[in-house]
Amino acid sequence: MSAGNLVLTVTPNPAVDVTYTVDGVELGTSHRVPTPLYRAGGKGLNVSRVAHQLGFPTLALATAGGASGRQLAEDLAASGIAHCLVPVAAATRRTITLVDTVSGQTSIFNEAGPALSTAEWQALTAAVVDCLETGPAGEPSRPGVVVGSGSLPDGAPADFYPRLVALAHEAGVPAVIDTSGTGILAAAKAGADLLKPNNHELMEAVGETDLVAAARKLMALGARRVLVSVGEEGMLAFEAGRPGYLQAKLPAPLAGNPTGAGDAAVSAAAVALANGTTGLLEILRLATSWSAAAVLMPGAGEISGSHAVLAEQLLISNH
Repeated sequence: MSAGNLVLTVTPNPAVDVTYTVDGVELGTSHRVPTPLYRAGGKGLNVSRVAHQLGFPTLALATAGGASGRQLAEDLAASGIAHCLVPVAAATRRTITLVDTVSGQTSIFNEAGPALSTAEWQALTAAVVDCLETGPAGEPSRPGVVVGSGSLPDGAPADFYPRLVALAHEAGVPAVIDTSGTGILAAAKAGADLLKPNNHELMEAVGETDLVAAARKLMALGARRVLVSVGEEGMLAFEAGRPGYLQAKLPAPLAGNPTGAGDAAVSAAAVALANGTTGLLEILRLATSWSAAAVLMPGAGEISGSHAVLAEQLLISNH
């Protein structure tokens, strides 16, 4: 797939990601660690970072405030990712990721996002409208897809993601939403073109213990497609009006840091939809291979160059 239409990502609750790599963790003791990896993060920014790495045009729209917000802006500028940051009063949050190379386990500590004022929410929404109407400065075209990704800070408007879906559809482009809890239900009711929960998020959101039934409930609410990450079992793909589901997985699980795997899958789906690829199998193959390739990298927001090889190794079944 060649570079084409722009992927607009919207991250209302970004973070400065700090990733530590430790050779073994002993609780209650001190650890000497290498210099951590600092990176502008939050799920939507990770989606843009992956698309940018692979040469697809993207614009990252997010909020930023305080000293940590300046650090986030500096990293985005250094990375070359086109971005538009809406200034807010509160400092941007941080997330801490601890990768234990001995146990193979990854622990994540997410700070709660600061509440935004009504005026700041209005400014963020206005920025989305502006990008959809005129396109970003210096870019050849308007966005081909809108991605709303990540948690919402305390006090967020309950209709923020549904409004994002509506704005995308009014502009004639698909909307991809990656969130959890009641937010995913609201996005489904708004008619999101693709939702991307993991299995735990999906079943918790709809109150189901059966994964397939849970995905069907999202489509009954109005979602067009649902991609579900299921760990070592790969990814499941559902489409409204299509019986059964597709599953893609590797012959054997990969060892590494799974933190950004879901964001890489969202990036793949967004790039596909932005450029007219609507087939469920094609979207699933791209999303699963990019997700797997992200596990091989030290930090979220990047994928291994082996993604094409991994795509050829996928075992895809129809259920």
